[in-house]
Amino acid sequence: MAHLTDANDETLAQANAQGHYEVRRAQLPLSCPMPEQKLWNSHPRVYLPIEETGEARCPYCGARYTLVD
Repeated sequence: MAHLTDANDETLAQANAQGHYEVRRAQLPLSCPMPEQKLWNSHPRVYLPIEETGEARCPYCGARYTLVD
């Protein structure tokens, strides 16, 4: 299981550490936690629709995402 190894990966950010994230179209599709964040100590990854409204909120942790470009 690859997600168990990310606990020691220092290049990954702490998941769910912020209440608001700004994302760019290059980062789509949007998921929470995002691919550059650790998954081992977070909720299951969920994909969020942000393209139409420019905003999305994670149903698990409540993190708010805003599309900035």
